[in-house]
Amino acid sequence: MKVVHATPEDARAVAEIHVAAWRVAYRSIVSDDYLASLSIEHHEAMWGERIDSGDSELLVAKKAGVVQGWISFGKCRDIGSHNSEAELWAIYVSPTVWSTGAGRLLWLRAKELMLEQGFKSCSLWVFPQNERAIKFYHSAGFVHDGSDPKNFELGGAQLQEVRFVSQLGY
Repeated sequence: MKVVHATPEDARAVAEIHVAAWRVAYRSIVSDDYLASLSIEHHEAMWGERIDSGDSELLVAKKAGVVQGWISFGKCRDIGSHNSEAELWAIYVSPTVWSTGAGRLLWLRAKELMLEQGFKSCSLWVFPQNERAIKFYHSAGFVHDGSDPKNFELGGAQLQEVRFVSQLGY
């Protein structure tokens, strides 16, 4: 498996994984109606635009030319963040290849690039009910930073995310 920068041709696969992973990972967190409403076409257009704009780094893990997962990161978007702080904006692996090491490869390559770009730490936001993801993040060196949860509305439901941080230095 190799990790490379996404190209516009990868937008469809990124969208398919995005929607599939949400429908599996967030089944007990986000409403069924919201998950059913997710559109691959909408996400394909969104990711195509993001790839073209370069607003964030988007890497894909490919095996035999097939996208297995992806990771998006960039400068931390939190209010008051410092230029040395990166943010893992999203990481998703196809549920059919969970626990195969694709997520770990994506994270390690993203971390290398973050260090090359001068970032000292990386944060992310995760649903506190997403135990599988939190276990992955802990194994990757992330810890809950104790900040207040971020509350928001999604699909008519009130949800929250908690912030995890990892120091990038070795």
